[in-house]
Amino acid sequence: MNETGSPTLFLSDSIAELGADGADCIVVSGSHGGISAGRFALAVQPLLTVFNDAGGGKDQAGIAALALLQTHGLAACTVSHDSARIGDARSTLDDGIISHANALAQRLGARTAMRCNQLIEQLTRRTA
Repeated sequence: MNETGSPTLFLSDSIAELGADGADCIVVSGSHGGISAGRFALAVQPLLTVFNDAGGGKDQAGIAALALLQTHGLAACTVSHDSARIGDARSTLDDGIISHANALAQRLGARTAMRCNQLIEQLTRRTA
């Protein structure tokens, strides 16, 4: 949280760069939403993590982190690979359109077809 009581926004092109300072933050990443990426978020415990769906992948591997994080009480969603560049957190934030959201992210207001920056704005405004 920042000095206004709003969650801090942390942009990370790679979720692997996420450190302890990401705890209780909103993390917008450029990483795919696979299990390996989800483990980085799990270790840090952000309020919300945003990934790229990477086109889904075989057996929906590109969004598998959403279920993993849900089981651990963490909100997560993905943006469509057609809307934002993979590996580019700024593109995720500015251009990303939400494609999938776990139930906890939905409770925070994440909706399919919503712009990522709209969700982030709502979250930071709601808690300020």
